[in-house]
Amino acid sequence: MSIRILPFRQYSDHDVVNLYALDNNSVLDSTTDVGSGDAGVFVTITDGNFNNDPVTYQTNSYLGDSSFPFLGTTEMYPEVNLKVNAATSGQQPLGITLNQTAKNDENGEKLLYNPTKQTELQAVLPGQAVPIATKGIFTLSSSGFDGSATDYTIGAPVQMSYTNPGKVTGAVSNHGHWTSGHFGHVIGTGSRTNQGPTSDQFLGDYIVLQIK
Repeated sequence: MSIRILPFRQYSDHDVVNLYALDNNSVLDSTTDVGSGDAGVFVTITDGNFNNDPVTYQTNSYLGDSSFPFLGTTEMYPEVNLKVNAATSGQQPLGITLNQTAKNDENGEKLLYNPTKQTELQAVLPGQAVPIATKGIFTLSSSGFDGSATDYTIGAPVQMSYTNPGKVTGAVSNHGHWTSGHFGHVIGTGSRTNQGPTSDQFLGDYIVLQIK
């Protein structure tokens, strides 16, 4: 997992959606991997069919071998049917993920069998709903946006990256009008440096976004 979203954030639980799971193709194999399963990814809805049951039991190799005759069925893994995935250029995101979605910890052990560690790592399992904040103030590290902090103008909106799904880039102004797909506003930028001999975990550029 890359650190895309930094600790400074302000949001209300009333603005957090807990209805959608990350698309299975984007789930991280390990909490040390990097991808669309990270926390701090801007996502858009890929399946919003509320006619389906909220959760169904499906066949999933994450459980291991479930084909033994006495089990009766291989459809035993609960999975949320509503899905999201990393937003791409031109899309209006639903919000930003607050947890990572991953199968295994840093040692390759399934988080499915260690719920305590799953909670400590702020992770959800494949098929579980991932919390998505739709409003608030969030600090993105350089892993969450294109370019450097100096590329962003205070008060200007952002839009989804042209090349990196789930990341943002500065919105483009055309004769005083912002191009379609922009959202939120940059309310601050900065850069963290090491202090003394201690290496800063959150070293580097950051931007602070307000999403309404």
